[in-house]
Amino acid sequence: MPTPESAAVAVELRTAMGRLTRRVQHEDRIPHGQVAVLGVLDRDGAMTTSDLAADQRVRPQSMARAVGLLAEQGLVTRRPHPTDGRKSLVELSPAGRAALETERGRRAGWLAQAIERELTTQERELLARGATLMERLAAH
Repeated sequence: MPTPESAAVAVELRTAMGRLTRRVQHEDRIPHGQVAVLGVLDRDGAMTTSDLAADQRVRPQSMARAVGLLAEQGLVTRRPHPTDGRKSLVELSPAGRAALETERGRRAGWLAQAIERELTTQERELLARGATLMERLAAH
């Protein structure tokens, strides 16, 4: 059972991370759900729509609509599945990769500016150490 101090830190951290995530997403030009799909395809490679839906924890019908919108924008392409002719694989197009990199750059740029504007040198060093700890927690 966690100590009261650890429980309080967990609540504060979860709340702060949620607020920061929403604020960074505010910089997006592509809807968050679509950016998430592009990010999965970038990290994991080509996938079926069903696999994407499972990864994002949405209904396959919802993912099919999202993939359709991304395909209409030229951000993803579809190709036949190599072993199952009934399926197709969705993959990131060159335009999709460029759009994703632009979104990531916009987010990171905003965050870097906020860090420089709002935090002292000591606070930046503390934040860097905190980021390492958060990565460790995420890997648990």
